[in-house]
Amino acid sequence: MFTERLKNLTPYVPGEQPQDRRYIKLNTNENPYPPSPAVADYLKTVDVDNLRRYPDPLFTELRSALAQRYGVETDQVFVGNGSDEVLSFMFYAFFDSRQGPLLFPEYTYSFYPVYCDFYAIEFQKVALQGDFSVDLDGFLRAGPSCGLIFPNPNAPTGIGLPLARIEACMDSYPRDRVVAVDEAYIDFGGESALALINRYPNLIVARTFSKSMSLAGLRLGFALGDRQLIQALYTVKDSFNSYPVDTLAQQAGLRAVQDRAYYDRITARVIATRDAFSADLKRLGWFQMTSSANFVFTGKHGVSGEEIYLTLKEQGILVRYFNVDGLKNYVRVTIGTEEEMAALVAAMERYL
Repeated sequence: MFTERLKNLTPYVPGEQPQDRRYIKLNTNENPYPPSPAVADYLKTVDVDNLRRYPDPLFTELRSALAQRYGVETDQVFVGNGSDEVLSFMFYAFFDSRQGPLLFPEYTYSFYPVYCDFYAIEFQKVALQGDFSVDLDGFLRAGPSCGLIFPNPNAPTGIGLPLARIEACMDSYPRDRVVAVDEAYIDFGGESALALINRYPNLIVARTFSKSMSLAGLRLGFALGDRQLIQALYTVKDSFNSYPVDTLAQQAGLRAVQDRAYYDRITARVIATRDAFSADLKRLGWFQMTSSANFVFTGKHGVSGEEIYLTLKEQGILVRYFNVDGLKNYVRVTIGTEEEMAALVAAMERYL
């Protein structure tokens, strides 16, 4: 009844979304603050009659706004139904195992191997450096490959790469292979590779509305890169689903892009809360990795990550535990409001 392709799939497991009680939810890297008021104002005045018509398949207004904000041309922008869909289209369009395996970090976004299985792409994981940062030189030492993909900042560590290191990697990597930089968390302190896309036609950057723009429930993502790469993504989209982003999402996303001042304020607030939480962890004797994201990867000597996760869950606080060799002594903690983080610190002081 089922294909061998289906039998061999191991799906991505998203963060826990329990329904048994109300939790302080610090496990899925959502923004603790609401979207721009302009988004709420739009949704209150939606003309429902427009929903009987298909949405704009070229995302014209939203692409134009994104191009203006990020200093590129409109035909250098692709929009998709969440950055996960954008990444999926990238895997299909750019990575072909006949040219070698796809390379990505040993510990990184766990959807990457899922996409590889889905599209039958061979892959090779490259070990992180001793400080858990992504080893771009390791990519270059790995031998022939069909492409590179890595998050910056990386997940789940939160460690960011300096732009100079990405630039050096691009200088040494073959120009006929695509390098994809997944910048889901870039607004929280990372150095974006966008400054390089006009110099390197094989570089593409993925972004999301889910994190810094507080729209995880809306499902919007986008990519920025060379025109030929962007056109390839539209070819994939139109061979799969010509209308992946609905009218409401396009218009709400447009208003989010246009309200940069609001998002700059709440992003600064998340960063300040993250830095204060990191100071609390240091005071309590927890070890952590320096984060450029809206989360902190942390642990305590003598206590397993699973024990930390279970103990905090009993106290009504959810964090993310990865049952993966090499990561079992850590938990990933999303940065919430000041009040939520104070409650977490109090729980750590009491029970751990």
